[in-house]
Amino acid sequence: MNNIKRIVLTGGPCAGKTTALVRINEHFSALGYKVFTVPEVPTMITQAGWNYMTDNPAFYYEGEKVILETQLELEDKVMRMAATCTSPCVVVCDRGAMDISAYISAQMWKELTTSCGTSTDELRNGNRYDAVLHLVSAADGAEKYYTTANNAQRYEKADEAGLRLARELDKKVIDAWTGHPHLRVINNGEDFEQKMKRVIREIASVLELPQTIEVERKYIVEVTAPLPDCTESDILQTYLTGEPGCEIRLRRRSTNGNIVNIHTTRKSISPTEELVTERQVSNALYESLLQQADPYRRTLHKRRNSFIYQGQFFELDSYLDDLSGLVILETKGIASHADLKLPPFLRIVRDITGDVSYYNPTLALRR
Repeated sequence: MNNIKRIVLTGGPCAGKTTALVRINEHFSALGYKVFTVPEVPTMITQAGWNYMTDNPAFYYEGEKVILETQLELEDKVMRMAATCTSPCVVVCDRGAMDISAYISAQMWKELTTSCGTSTDELRNGNRYDAVLHLVSAADGAEKYYTTANNAQRYEKADEAGLRLARELDKKVIDAWTGHPHLRVINNGEDFEQKMKRVIREIASVLELPQTIEVERKYIVEVTAPLPDCTESDILQTYLTGEPGCEIRLRRRSTNGNIVNIHTTRKSISPTEELVTERQVSNALYESLLQQADPYRRTLHKRRNSFIYQGQFFELDSYLDDLSGLVILETKGIASHADLKLPPFLRIVRDITGDVSYYNPTLALRR
């Protein structure tokens, strides 16, 4: 079948990937999908006899090269097998190729990708993987659930030094995938079930299945101290003309010199359900689609800082141009305000969760 979606499930140590893979298989199999899973390749190679703790540089390098080669080949072979299915199917990768870069030097990663005929840009431009779901490590914000008991290969132990290393690895993995057009970070919370439900929801969105409308917690905030280490992006968001009840958005996001253009269609199919379709578009098509800009809405320009604080993923948008001075904090997967872990460098001015006057389509209206 055509249009088989390939999704990466990744994250820091002890993030819930193993449970998530079981839930994904159960949920989407029940919906009639054939679910293919690409196993975690580094674990396979370690079990085969390779040792990342070796003091033999040649042995270490060859092992990392085998991991990348096997990752790419195994994914492609599973996709080829999936293409023979007559029923709808989805391929879920237990980690993807870019994960490897988080554990080795930049120079070695460049050498490995060159030897394999690929590059960072090719691996995270959205053409190889349709979505990347990053589950935040329990070491960040859910420490009481952190354990090494379920993974004999894990070297980030459940002590303070191990927790610190796990957090660092979590950040490195996010950094490795930053720039992918459909990277979604799944928060930790007091309720692990909510984390799993968010994974299912994000995959349903990639498969373009109707889903319940998710409430995003949003606040007008004031920045009271320097921000921590963040991923900073420049965003231009333009609304296009469309049929009634259908929101069409064109977004250009620039991160570290990497530009990604996303065309999003959001259509309400009931008061509680919506259908969301996203596709990446070229720079040429982006410029062409701008001709369909809604004349009653201005283009929103904002600077976004993304970061994790105590296991919760936040996006801090500082609006520019006509809306200069407006700063909005947003997070998903948090059931109530009481569950919010507010970073100490921010002060809430107003809770605007559910306030449509602060939704982006409303902010874009020309006054």
